[in-house]
Amino acid sequence: MFDEGTDVNIGWLEDLLALVEEGGFARAAEKRAITQPSFSRRIQALEDWVGVKLIDRSTHTMRLTPSGESFRTVAEQTVRHLKIGRDEARSIAKVSSETLRFASTHALSLTFFPNWLRKLEKNEPTNATIELTADHMMACEKLMIEGRAQFLLCHHHESALTRFDKGFRSIKLGEDVLLPVVSPKLADGKDLKKAPQLSFSAESGMGRILSAAWAASGYQPDSKPVFSSHLASVLAAMAREGRGVAWTALSLVEEDIESGALMRAGSPDQDIVIEICLWRRALSQSPAAEAFWQKLLKYQRATNAAG
Repeated sequence: MFDEGTDVNIGWLEDLLALVEEGGFARAAEKRAITQPSFSRRIQALEDWVGVKLIDRSTHTMRLTPSGESFRTVAEQTVRHLKIGRDEARSIAKVSSETLRFASTHALSLTFFPNWLRKLEKNEPTNATIELTADHMMACEKLMIEGRAQFLLCHHHESALTRFDKGFRSIKLGEDVLLPVVSPKLADGKDLKKAPQLSFSAESGMGRILSAAWAASGYQPDSKPVFSSHLASVLAAMAREGRGVAWTALSLVEEDIESGALMRAGSPDQDIVIEICLWRRALSQSPAAEAFWQKLLKYQRATNAAG
């Protein structure tokens, strides 16, 4: 009798198809690597689930009933679709496990990531596919917390809080400096304390660091900003155009300072030294991600020893 509470087993469908292909219970059971009595019980279980006889047992030659012929087509399509779905799922999982997913703040994706990766892979190339998403700090943190990125490259300062708890860890890759810059034209003969201020918006990691460092030192910004952006590169460009004084990363404006397109808008003792860090989850990740992390640790030990 048909039992709606019984789940069909894909193995039963494969049994039916083997029976059709081999033309007999004994050969089909041998192909399926089970005893003939067990094989017969499984065919019976499938018939019970369908609710009709699928095998015509009234003749010595194995043949399907009309209902069996109809169900055979369903069984073939189901098994084929399940195998295709399984193969696609495995393929996706394989690609995912062999992909290194990085999130990075915009500034470091431009000034640091390419050269750092080239040095890291100089003697030992990474076989995995590398996927980089550049965004502001809040968006990058979200990617990490939701598990959509395995690593986060960003600036860090001990005074500034992150959204990461003890479930994350980081490694210092280098240092950078936050400093105020201005175009020489705007600075010429002017009191820079009264110059227009260009500031970071709330989404910016550098802005978060700057605010925390200022709060820790008791420093107060000179005036209300006339322009804000989460992109340090945009603030640097605005400063280059003479629109105001901008705090930005030295790595972004070092060439501008050397060429004279920008100049310091304060003394070196105002500089804020910041770390360049790579964050990851403390829990184990994909084999490719763990292999990359071990290579990174090895590279950092060698770099520190040489330095």
